[in-house]
Amino acid sequence: MNAYLGVGPREFSGYHELATIFQAVGVYDEVTVSAADSLTISGLGPFADRIPNDHTNLAWQAAELVARACGELPNIQIQIDKAIPIAAGMAGGSADAAATLLACDAYWNSGISRDQLDAMAATLGSDVPFMLHGGCALGVGRGDVLSPVMIRGNFHWVFAIFDDGLATAQIYEKTDELRGLEFEVEPEVPTELLSALARGDAPALGRLLHNDLQLAAITSRPQLGRVLEQGIDLGALGAVISGSGPTCAFLVRDESSAIDLVVALKASGLVDDVLHTHGPVHGARVISTSR
Repeated sequence: MNAYLGVGPREFSGYHELATIFQAVGVYDEVTVSAADSLTISGLGPFADRIPNDHTNLAWQAAELVARACGELPNIQIQIDKAIPIAAGMAGGSADAAATLLACDAYWNSGISRDQLDAMAATLGSDVPFMLHGGCALGVGRGDVLSPVMIRGNFHWVFAIFDDGLATAQIYEKTDELRGLEFEVEPEVPTELLSALARGDAPALGRLLHNDLQLAAITSRPQLGRVLEQGIDLGALGAVISGSGPTCAFLVRDESSAIDLVVALKASGLVDDVLHTHGPVHGARVISTSR
């Protein structure tokens, strides 16, 4: 998730300069690669029926990249046991791509260097390099140029999620529309936020959570504004839209506070589900290998 997401003006390329603080949190998909007659994707878990099973899936593209790099035919099945909500602003597709890069590297014993995997990740999407590394990092450029961020302790997060996603491209377009053609402010992460992370100061971090895409997400779906407000009223230290939405992220003081917020949000009728987790956690990693 993005504890801070600053978005610059739209460039001629169509992209936006970003300044963001990534924090990996403990909501995981599990990707398994096995032999098959051709490249296929299958899904498990509560979001299985919404997983793209063709080349539009970043995991498919990741497998093809590794296959080309090591001279293999991509005759594998990619099974994704999905727990990260889809089209929710939580970079689940990027996480699957990062996991597939590592899984295919291990499956074919390709010997691809970590620098090469990072380069492959950057071609797949701006969030994918961070998903390889995890932890907490400052992302600039398109979010793919990473620097580690000093952080102390763990932070407790509650995520309010929704069945209907939001399209990232449309939220960026809406942001440009709301800002107007004269907008020229370049994004920069406040030093106060970096200091709060380094101290492990959850109340200070909560006050500094920010997302330049948030207004567009709320304009597109006003219910999100009510959910954010309710979370604060229920005791959250801070609230922010995760990525391009619609997931609402709440920073809380401790596990007890998180449980209380989960129960209250579920009872509110405003959200479809609620998750409690913590961060930072590791990025993609190989759990086991057998062939």
